[in-house]
Amino acid sequence: MLGGGSWATALTKILSENGARVHWWMRSKDDVQHLVRTRHNPRYLSSVALDLDRVRPTTDLEEAVRDADWLVLAVPAAFVQSTLEKLDRDELKNKRVVSAIKGMIPGKNVLVTDYVAERFRLPHARLGVIAGPCHAEEVALEKQSYLTIGSPDSELAEDFCRMLRNRYVKANPAPDLDGIEYCAVMKNIIALTGGIAHGLGYGDNFQAVLVSNAVQEMRRFVHALNPQPRDLSASAYLGDLLVTAYSQFSRNRTFGNMVGRGYSVKSAQMEMNMVAEGYYAVKSIYELNKKLQVPMPITSAAYHILYEKISPAIEIELLKEKFR
Repeated sequence: MLGGGSWATALTKILSENGARVHWWMRSKDDVQHLVRTRHNPRYLSSVALDLDRVRPTTDLEEAVRDADWLVLAVPAAFVQSTLEKLDRDELKNKRVVSAIKGMIPGKNVLVTDYVAERFRLPHARLGVIAGPCHAEEVALEKQSYLTIGSPDSELAEDFCRMLRNRYVKANPAPDLDGIEYCAVMKNIIALTGGIAHGLGYGDNFQAVLVSNAVQEMRRFVHALNPQPRDLSASAYLGDLLVTAYSQFSRNRTFGNMVGRGYSVKSAQMEMNMVAEGYYAVKSIYELNKKLQVPMPITSAAYHILYEKISPAIEIELLKEKFR
């Protein structure tokens, strides 16, 4: 398990309680020492007590990876490259890699799984992605949750699903690796934009129209990149979008709400002390679409607000005229 945040903590809880032995890499030495002393992550989901007979926290990346059969990526997308470049190219040769990251590699504008495949010369059949709808905070509370594991290899997807299933988690396999991953990235953009509108005083009526238009935007974009039959009303797509767009736990919605209320991007990031993947995803998706030229009014509005510093009030006013 790579990453020390809330999602890494929730997944470590699920996997270890289901019998897996988890080598858990965290960047902070202080956090590792605190976890070893108290069995709790001091920063995220601190109410969760972990079984240290099955969970081994460490700051040594190579040690964490060396003896593992599976590698779960749960660091922010912005830090994937700097983290994984410390590993030799052949270090993941016999491992199966699952991304729990809902973002893209900034600057490269590629999916996390595509970066891993290229960097470590792995076939996509050894890769998977975790989709919701599932908030880490509700996993900590053991509320009923649903996960989808996307992978072109049905055996990999089902094997990882079995490692996750328990009393409160249902997990199902799906073959659409790219579509699920792109939609997971885009739903953060939608939640962020909805948060901006909420911060400006728009209500539930507008939010519902925004989300319904967002589904159409996601369908156009994903089909242009990777055309194949897929049902965007499935929980891995629409469900993940809804929980991120509406939930009190959504950091992207919270970040957008702060921007709508007048916070600068930097001040919102500092006050949250958590990474809102949608901020980086907006730029990646917007730049990818320069070649595709798919109509993407929601993504464009978010980009104009966050990167061109257009007034949120003006931009959302323009956006609402494009909705039906």
